[in-house]
Amino acid sequence: MPKLLDQLTVDELAAAIDAGEDLTVVDTRPPESFDAWHVPDAVNVPYHPVEGLGPGLDWDDVADIVEGQRVAVICGKGLSSTSFGFELSTRGHDVQVVKGGMEDWSKLYDVVEVETGGDLYLAQVQRRAKGCLGYIVGDREAGEALVVDPTRQHHEFELVAADNGLVVTGVLDTHVHADHVSGGRALAERRSVPYYLSADAEERDVAYDYDPVSDGETLSVGDVDVEILAAPGHTTELVNLLVDGSYLLSADTLFVESVGRTELEFGEEGAEHGARLLYETLHGRYDSLSDDVVVLPGHVSVDADGRFGVGRPGELIAATLGDLRAELDLYRLDEAAFVERLTGEGNEKPPNYETVIDVNRGRRELPEDEATEVELGPNNCAA
Repeated sequence: MPKLLDQLTVDELAAAIDAGEDLTVVDTRPPESFDAWHVPDAVNVPYHPVEGLGPGLDWDDVADIVEGQRVAVICGKGLSSTSFGFELSTRGHDVQVVKGGMEDWSKLYDVVEVETGGDLYLAQVQRRAKGCLGYIVGDREAGEALVVDPTRQHHEFELVAADNGLVVTGVLDTHVHADHVSGGRALAERRSVPYYLSADAEERDVAYDYDPVSDGETLSVGDVDVEILAAPGHTTELVNLLVDGSYLLSADTLFVESVGRTELEFGEEGAEHGARLLYETLHGRYDSLSDDVVVLPGHVSVDADGRFGVGRPGELIAATLGDLRAELDLYRLDEAAFVERLTGEGNEKPPNYETVIDVNRGRRELPEDEATEVELGPNNCAA
């Protein structure tokens, strides 16, 4: 009887990758799945538990790939990787199987606290595989927290708050998301607290009740002021949050490396309208904001190799507004050139984005396994 294989959690895999350990990650999914999205530096060895290795491969090829190193095998959910791992182990290799596969990898989070001073608590919650960035805004003295843009694994956000002595007293989604299923309403319902969404969300045909917030309104989290800024462009109803006058939660309006795309709500025919709205937000609505304001975006781009477009997981993804005004190419364009860039040939759209939007509008429900499936892959919300 073959020995049981050691399992590696996604947290342990991430720690090994971050530490630069000698580890070969072998991904046994079909090439098209691997090419779309995979763990950094993974190599693709297609394998099926019944059909065996992919076309043109034999076990000598696999031995050449792993070169005697410690091997971590990953697949979609941990099934074919286990069978492959047994085969590799019987050939004398040091093998571990990644528990839960890419499904668990898609639910891996890092938390980065922003150094603010005083009683303001501000943390960026990073969903590593997708590049989704949510936030906890809290008042340490009052012990209260507002959760902003929580993902479906909303317990991660609740735990961050609790670990820092904060109780969730409100939940806010900056807009109807297109790349991931929001956990906002579920968390608000669980905590019996208000769920905030822009008053303009009525234009999105939202099918549930929410507490509307409008441009210029201020939410109080203890003694911390959170000002609502209408920021249309990526979507009609998108809002930004100015925290304590110093930190801009810019959602999908402005990223550290790009700006939000405009055709996911408006469609290809309306992308120009969205681009003009976004330009006005960046060069009109933002004009009153100081260069010293720290921009904390709603996403960071993740490439097919699983790497952040800027920074690294576990590091704060942020920039000052002044730096972005001066250095970001899209920010320095005039309106005509900006609109042309945003309405030209764009990136691949987020997978299943129309389904995700319908779920987030409350127009469709998905069981857990289907929700996991429609979310797989990185976000594609940047222009």
